[in-house]
Amino acid sequence: MTAAFAGLAMGLSLIIAIGAQNAFVLRQGLAKSNIGLIVLICALSDALLIFLGVAGLGAAISALPWLLQLVKWLGVAYLLWFAIRTWLQSNQHSSLKPAAEVKSGRWAAAATALMLTYLNPHVYLDTVILLGSIANQFGQDRWMFAIGAMTGSVLWFTGLGYAAKALSKFASSARFWKIFDRLVALVIAAIAISLVFNTNLG
Repeated sequence: MTAAFAGLAMGLSLIIAIGAQNAFVLRQGLAKSNIGLIVLICALSDALLIFLGVAGLGAAISALPWLLQLVKWLGVAYLLWFAIRTWLQSNQHSSLKPAAEVKSGRWAAAATALMLTYLNPHVYLDTVILLGSIANQFGQDRWMFAIGAMTGSVLWFTGLGYAAKALSKFASSARFWKIFDRLVALVIAAIAISLVFNTNLG
């Protein structure tokens, strides 16, 4: 149980930081759009990456620096595109009514969640390499650590998504969505730029 609680604490400490994935979950929750699907994708993706990290994928990635470089530049390109698209989208909210009108299609939302997860090189540094290496320090209890970290992901994404959904009644004005989308665009662009200058990624 000590390993499980350590995994829970470590998983939460890494996932709570503001990032592209969290911003997207928050937006979908406020829009009451496909939130169950998005929470499921993000939680299962984290669980898969944690599993792979504990199983040894982190060591393989560390031995292939070009792979992390590839993910880095693909991530930069996608995040910049996403930021520009979100900023342009904010200009379309002049006549927006309730949040229902900002809902996106199920497949488009799922694809965005997957891209923001798997094209984020920090996911591999934090979830696969870092969590994987810490978990393996617990020896035979490493899978209890992994279960704790996975539980943290489920709790965080579920809480974030459905808390945002509960607050969606305050997000019905066009002005709110214009400001919110522009803030999201700026956050995503800042993340993309930070990746460019991140020496840990090569």
